[in-house]
Amino acid sequence: MPQDYPIPRYHFQVQWGSARLNFTEVTGLVMEREKIEYRHSDSKDFAKLVMPGLVKNGNITLKRGTFEQDIDFATWHESVTNTRAENRRDVLINLLNEKHEPVAAWKAIRCFPVKTSGADLKSDANEIAIESVEIAHEGLTQMEI
Repeated sequence: MPQDYPIPRYHFQVQWGSARLNFTEVTGLVMEREKIEYRHSDSKDFAKLVMPGLVKNGNITLKRGTFEQDIDFATWHESVTNTRAENRRDVLINLLNEKHEPVAAWKAIRCFPVKTSGADLKSDANEIAIESVEIAHEGLTQMEI
């Protein structure tokens, strides 16, 4: 039965392979399609026809707290750089309800990192160190739960 209120966005889980990682933020879950505008020469309408075109895949950004001895983002980035198209991962992002059950899910296929960022350092800050990885993918789909 559908619920009467929207799902909160703060309870989610990210998986790639057998690893389940905790992130503080996931952005870029965008599915977009280009449009093709066309007007043939003998059209009596003074308007263009609009048709669906190619899918545009934007990057997904994942942010998390920095932990001691954890250099997974940098290692993944370096391994993809050295082998070019190998070491890609499928990434599954689940939005969870209060019972920790998935209620919405997105799958990005054949992902690889295009940018990794270490934490911004500031001597007078009282915040956790946040690192991020920006990943490119070959397709994002919202999955049925």
